[in-house]
Amino acid sequence: MSIHKLSEIYTLDAVEMQRARYAMAVNEFEKLYSTLPVRLFSAPGRTEVGGNHTDHNHGRVMAAGVSLDVIAAVIPTDDGIIEVKSAGFPLDKVDISELEVRKDEEGTSAALIRGVAAGFVKNGHKIGGFKAYTTTNVLKGSGLSSSAAFEVLIGTILNGLYNDHSVSDVEIAQLSQYAENVYFGKPSGLMDQMASSVGGFITIDFADPSQPVINSIDFDLEASGCKLCIVDTKGSHADLTPEYAAIPAEMKEIAAFFGREVLRGVSRAQLLENIAELREQFGERAVLRALHFVDENERVLREAEALRKGDLEGFFAAVKESGRSSYMYLQNVFASADPAHQGLSLALYLAAEVLGDEGAYRVHGGGFAGTIQAFVPDGKVGEFIRTMESAFGERCCYLLSVRPFGGTEVKL
Repeated sequence: MSIHKLSEIYTLDAVEMQRARYAMAVNEFEKLYSTLPVRLFSAPGRTEVGGNHTDHNHGRVMAAGVSLDVIAAVIPTDDGIIEVKSAGFPLDKVDISELEVRKDEEGTSAALIRGVAAGFVKNGHKIGGFKAYTTTNVLKGSGLSSSAAFEVLIGTILNGLYNDHSVSDVEIAQLSQYAENVYFGKPSGLMDQMASSVGGFITIDFADPSQPVINSIDFDLEASGCKLCIVDTKGSHADLTPEYAAIPAEMKEIAAFFGREVLRGVSRAQLLENIAELREQFGERAVLRALHFVDENERVLREAEALRKGDLEGFFAAVKESGRSSYMYLQNVFASADPAHQGLSLALYLAAEVLGDEGAYRVHGGGFAGTIQAFVPDGKVGEFIRTMESAFGERCCYLLSVRPFGGTEVKL
């Protein structure tokens, strides 16, 4: 049963702060609805550790649920209405007797709520109404996937209230992706939802996306003497859709040359044997992106094996390789249409300056703007933060822990 105590979900030094945060959510709920007691739920943001832009071509990824999360105070209702008030946002009210796709809701949180509920029904699970107040510290645009955390939260609530926690973490992730793809209108992969729903360090193999293979890795990052840091370079994601869309499109063009829909199953040897013709037909960037895919796909296995063995040095080496490949071959560290703005490139340079041969650093998530990821030894955390803040402003660094559980009901 997916119910966990605060001390199981959060690091010990954060438990009291989290207790106060949940108490505030309960108070806000009571102000809205004058009803107690409530049930509490949480779903984490996620960080991609390896497998940059591999999931959409049925590759492998490594990801982790993190300590930033969206939480909810909830009561079930018998009126067939899901009502969600998120801090700082208007109230969403969704009639779950009407579960068809609504074009006028596309791109809204109401679409995600309706889509998750529709997914539960589609798969034969129970749904019902509820009222919820939610608050989040998963930053939008941070590459930590605030939308996936929200989707997984809704699924976790429906699972806890109406299905006795019987729906698996993997299925909740799949239903969350269904909501985002079909109802919200965003053709995302499954990594974000899976990392949020399952939690901890995980690898996901998308060779068959309908049945992804998930393996958990038992590794305590805190005990390793290292911190996970996400650096927000304050770059804008506006007008970057064509840059993101070009990556899977170019990879799939190369795949089609070999009679495949996706690159999974195309080998490095095949790419190199046909490189002259591939260059001629598709250009060098598409070929480089395909080479990144096949190398990155194998690199995830090396990263996972290093963590399982407790080989932190080997893990960091693979993470840095991943970062270099994203920069040089995948080419998603800055937008080719806007070469004057290269915040990620600058952040990577500064990370290398501070860390030297220690730790690791790489582009985080989709790239082009936004955030980098760094694994920073405890003794260098202060210098690392000061250096990044000197370039990108105060509070640009977020020190995170990897949390062992994904979407869960919470017991105070």
